[in-house]
Amino acid sequence: MEVSTLKPIIKVAALCGSLRKGSYNYGLISSAIEMSKESIFKGLLEIEYIDISPLPMLNTDLEVNGTFPPAVQAFRRKILEADSYIFASPEYNFSVTAPLKNAMDWASRPPNVWGDKAAAIVSAGGQWGGGRSHYHLRQIGVFLDIHFINKPEFYLDALTPPQPFDSDGNLIDEPSKERLKQVLLSLQSFTLRLKAK
Repeated sequence: MEVSTLKPIIKVAALCGSLRKGSYNYGLISSAIEMSKESIFKGLLEIEYIDISPLPMLNTDLEVNGTFPPAVQAFRRKILEADSYIFASPEYNFSVTAPLKNAMDWASRPPNVWGDKAAAIVSAGGQWGGGRSHYHLRQIGVFLDIHFINKPEFYLDALTPPQPFDSDGNLIDEPSKERLKQVLLSLQSFTLRLKAK
C-alpha cells in the first residue's frame, strides 16, 4: 500500500484593516495572493481575502439564542476553517484600525474561533509603515491565542518616493515583494509546525 507524501494545503485567511479603495494594505494582500501561486510554495499555500466591511459594529444585542447575524456567522466560519491568518494592518493613531478590531472581536465571541493558529502581520503607510500597529495587534493576539511569527517583520513606507505601489494600489517594488515572499515562507513553515503538534 502506498503512503501519500503530499502535504496538506494551508488555507490562509487574509484580512485588511483598511476599507479604502486602492488601499496599500489591500495591495499587500493582493500581492501575497499572487505570490502564493508561485512554484516556491509548491501549490501548498492558498490565500483567501476575507472582506470585513459587511460586519456590523460589535453589539451583543445582535446575538440571539446563541446565533450571530448572517454576515458575522459567515465571517466566523471562514476564520474557523482557516489554518492561519495574514493581517494587513494600517496604523491609525498608533494602533490598529476600528474595522480590524471589530472583526477580531466578533470572531472572539464564545466560542473563540481564532485560537491556536499561526499568523503574520504586514503593513504599509506613512513614515513608520504602519509598524506601531503590529504591537497592539500582537497584544490582542495573546488573549485570542493567535501565534504570530516573529521574523521577518514587514512594514513599508508607502509615501516616500520612489513609490512602492502603482496608482491602482498594486505593489510594484521588487525588494518589497521579496520581503513579502519571506513572510509567506515563514508563515507556511510555522503553520506546518503548529499543525504537526
